[in-house]
Amino acid sequence: MLTTVKGTYDHGQISLHEISRIQEGTEVLVPFLEQTSLTQRKGHGTDTTNKEGIRFGSLAGKVSIPADFNEPLDDLREYR
Repeated sequence: MLTTVKGTYDHGQISLHEISRIQEGTEVLVPFLEQTSLTQRKGHGTDTTNKEGIRFGSLAGKVSIPADFNEPLDDLREYR
């Protein structure tokens, strides 16, 4: 089972922000999030000039929904 607990790494110590339900003596993996990625997420979610990720409106005119999108599927006919 995989459980995620948020924490902070500072000077070789990891401080957990919440108590885990996992018992002691369990092996852990610790991925580190780069500080720059955290600062880009805070308050800059609507920035359309950000070159990383998807730009708002970049798929305009490239995605279409077929006219029969909401019609029942033949594969599910037996469940009607």
